[in-house]
Amino acid sequence: MDFGFGPEDEAFRREARSWLTARLAGQEAPDRRAWERTLGAAGWIGLGWPEDGHGNRRATLTQQVAWAEEYARSGAPPRSGHIGENLLAPTLAVHGTPEQKARFLPPVARGEELWCQGYSEPGAGSDLAGIRTTALREGGSGAYRVTGQKIWTSLAHEADWCFVLARTDREARRHHGLTFLLVPMDQPGRVEVRPIRQLTGTSEFNEVFFDGATARAEHVVGGEGNGWRVAMSLLGFERGVSTLAQQIGFARELGDVIRTARETGAVDDPVVRDLLVTQWAELRTMRWNALRTLGGEAADAGAPSVAKLLWGGWHQRLGELAVRVRGAAGATGPADWSARAPYELDALQHLFLFSRADTVYGGSDEIQRTIVAERVLGLPKEPRGPKG
Repeated sequence: MDFGFGPEDEAFRREARSWLTARLAGQEAPDRRAWERTLGAAGWIGLGWPEDGHGNRRATLTQQVAWAEEYARSGAPPRSGHIGENLLAPTLAVHGTPEQKARFLPPVARGEELWCQGYSEPGAGSDLAGIRTTALREGGSGAYRVTGQKIWTSLAHEADWCFVLARTDREARRHHGLTFLLVPMDQPGRVEVRPIRQLTGTSEFNEVFFDGATARAEHVVGGEGNGWRVAMSLLGFERGVSTLAQQIGFARELGDVIRTARETGAVDDPVVRDLLVTQWAELRTMRWNALRTLGGEAADAGAPSVAKLLWGGWHQRLGELAVRVRGAAGATGPADWSARAPYELDALQHLFLFSRADTVYGGSDEIQRTIVAERVLGLPKEPRGPKG
């Protein structure tokens, strides 16, 4: 497939750019929840959904890329609704019932309901088959009682709902006996969210504790015991058009590093100059690879893992380079401690510290390499320890 942008795509891009410019003009930082509703009212949520009729626009793949790139360039707020839009909605389109689609897709399209993902646990991060959270069926109502702990849950403090992978058959092992449930977050005493303070001093991630939280029987997606199949299907949606938008942000960060290198004189060092050129060339290669993957008739089973390996390492190296071009100043805090919070970081320091986790979150490099080895190269599966 020739993944190029035609006249209609460029017209769509101009419309998106014009709309974003008009809505963001004169605004410092729009409230993120109100911003989601603004996007929904204009039909910008759900461009890539296989279904319309929820107030969302329909857009081709190239137009989705154009929107994602223009959004990233515009400086608009980080999306609070992307988990519902890009992960839950495509999953419901494949595995959901008509009733589930009718109940959950319209509020996501309007920007009215926000979602978080309940997958990782303290003892089951990249290895989801080891989760211990349980969901036990009640006899009378048929509802489930969810008990357990999830961790690294992005946006849990804002979310209205969480899709949770839980064990409904406690006798089953590994990926058997798991169920995919839709759980409301507004359950005082039964759902508790605790922010996780990171190296950067911020708290993008959370711990979520479920203590007998209720999930209705009709909110099981894909049927009881089929959670692993649904969960793996969802992960296939996790890296797609959004990867290209992410690269726009990477390009902006690389530009900041290059600008700083010129200001500090670090660019005169031939080693630093070579590293900067390498980062630029690798970023261009990642873009071409992402476009090739999107444009293929059938995406390679290992393409998402390869993409994660590429950008995780690249971004981590950029963080290291960001500190290097600053020199000694890169390791110091603000000059006037009385004027700012002691732990406040500048953009390049934040980049360095946050990127330390790039090769771990979203599936560690070790897991991604295993996926490529087993599913793409057909190598023997890694031996497991004894069952217990």
